[in-house]
Amino acid sequence: MTFADPMATDLEQSRTRILEVAERHFRRFGYHKTSVADIAAELGMSRANIYRFFPSRTAINSSVCGLVVQEVAEIALAIARTDAPASKKLADLLVAIHRHSTRRLAEDKPMHELLVAAMDGSWATINAHNEDILAILKALVREGLQTGEFKVENADKAARGIITAFLPFFHPVLIEQRVQEGEDTAAVHAQISFIMKALGTSDRHAAPSLKGIRASGVLPLQRKDRP
Repeated sequence: MTFADPMATDLEQSRTRILEVAERHFRRFGYHKTSVADIAAELGMSRANIYRFFPSRTAINSSVCGLVVQEVAEIALAIARTDAPASKKLADLLVAIHRHSTRRLAEDKPMHELLVAAMDGSWATINAHNEDILAILKALVREGLQTGEFKVENADKAARGIITAFLPFFHPVLIEQRVQEGEDTAAVHAQISFIMKALGTSDRHAAPSLKGIRASGVLPLQRKDRP
């Protein structure tokens, strides 16, 4: 029988507590307005003690970013594991990622800004997340090839092409631009249709997947005034 190392467990619990407080402050005040001293004060720690668990403020930012994007990865993985046809799962996945991104902008702007910084700075956590999503897409394309739904020569290249084609609909900076310009569901639907056709299949599963996006309220129906 093996036993957990009490010291390792304590360290992990302390890291988790620090991240929970950091995430709460980031959501309330924004990551750029939250200092290590703020986090330490709520935990009853010194700044030096925080740095025992995280080597830098950047490491805290990156770790919180990892928690945020983990939500998206879990949604994507859950969709990929359903029993639906690969083409429907792909459409559902793209819609879900887009919906989650636009909802974050509307309802959780501080975390949206954190992801903008992560993308601009090419943080390790965001790069790892992008690789996770790419791996899920590759698996879906391979599945579609096996069932005869997709007709492409290289699944890996096709998956990268999907990301490139759908980038304007999930990249935080591009999402913000589209929302400011008054995006509607037609553009999302058209792009998913384009991706399906490029994969050699019809977009018959895309339309049902897109139902309810406008009803969810995550996309504006009219052009917003720029600040």
